[in-house]
Amino acid sequence: MRKNIFKLISVICFFTLLAGCSSHCYQPTERVSTLTEADNTVITYGVRGGGDITIVFIHCWTGNHELWRSQIEYFSQNYRVVWLDLAGHGLSGKDRKNYTMESFGGDVAAVVNKVGTDHVILVGHSMGGPVALEAASLLENKVVGIVGVDTFYNGFTAPETEEAIEAFLKPFQENFREAGLHMLDSMFIHDVDPAVKDSIINQLTTANPEMARSALRNILIWKRAKETSLLEKYATKLRNINGAPTGKEVPLDKSVILIQGVGHFIPQVKPNEFNKTLGEIIKELSK
Repeated sequence: MRKNIFKLISVICFFTLLAGCSSHCYQPTERVSTLTEADNTVITYGVRGGGDITIVFIHCWTGNHELWRSQIEYFSQNYRVVWLDLAGHGLSGKDRKNYTMESFGGDVAAVVNKVGTDHVILVGHSMGGPVALEAASLLENKVVGIVGVDTFYNGFTAPETEEAIEAFLKPFQENFREAGLHMLDSMFIHDVDPAVKDSIINQLTTANPEMARSALRNILIWKRAKETSLLEKYATKLRNINGAPTGKEVPLDKSVILIQGVGHFIPQVKPNEFNKTLGEIIKELSK
C-alpha cells in the first residue's frame, strides 16, 4: 500500500513539474560530432534543438563556440542551433597552414551540408562575419539570412597597402599576448563586469599564435579585397547588430541595429538584450 502511494505521489510530482516547466527550462540534448575537411582538418560541431530554421553561430578570431553559450541555450528552445569551432580553434584540428576567410567559410558550409538543412541563418561575430559571407557563397539558396555582429559598418577599415598590413601585424609578431591584450582591452567599455571581461580575454589570448597571426592577416586581406563586393551581393539578406559604447554612435547603414552601452563583445556582455534583438531579426528573416 505504501509503495503504491509513493508511486502515485511520484507520478503526480512528475506531471506537476512537467506542466509548470515552460520553454525556458527545456534542456534539449546537444549532439557533438566531427567531420574531416578536404585538407584533412577535423572540424568539431554541435547540433541542438529543432525546427524548420537552423541558426548557425560562427565565433570570432581566436574564440570558440563556448562564447555563444548563452545564445545556444536560448535559441535552441525554438530553433535548431548549430555551432562549430573553426579550424585552429577550440576543439577542431589545428594543422591547417593558411587560415583564410575562404577556408573558414568552407568549414561552415561543410557542417551545414553535413547536418542537412535548407533554411539557414548564419550569425557571425567579428571575424565570423567575413566567414559567414564566404559560407553563404558556397551554400547559395540554403541561406535565408546573415547576421553580422559588430563586424560590418562599425567604423573599422582595413589597412590599404601591404606595408600598412605588415605594420599592423608587427606587434603581434613581436609579442602576441601583449598585443592581443592591448587590442582586446580597447574593445570593452570601462564599467564592464571584470569577470566577464577576464573570461573573454583569457580565452582569446591563449590561442595558438601562429594560427592567430595567419587568421588576422587574412582578415585584413579579405576586408581590403572582398568586403565591399560581398556586402553588396548579400545586402538583402544581411542584418547587423553593432555596439554603441558611448551611446552617441549612429548606424552607418540601414541594416544596423545598435545596442547601447557595450563594446565589441555584445552577445557575451549583454546577452539578454542581444538575444531579444537577434530573435526579432530571425523572425523577420524567416518570413
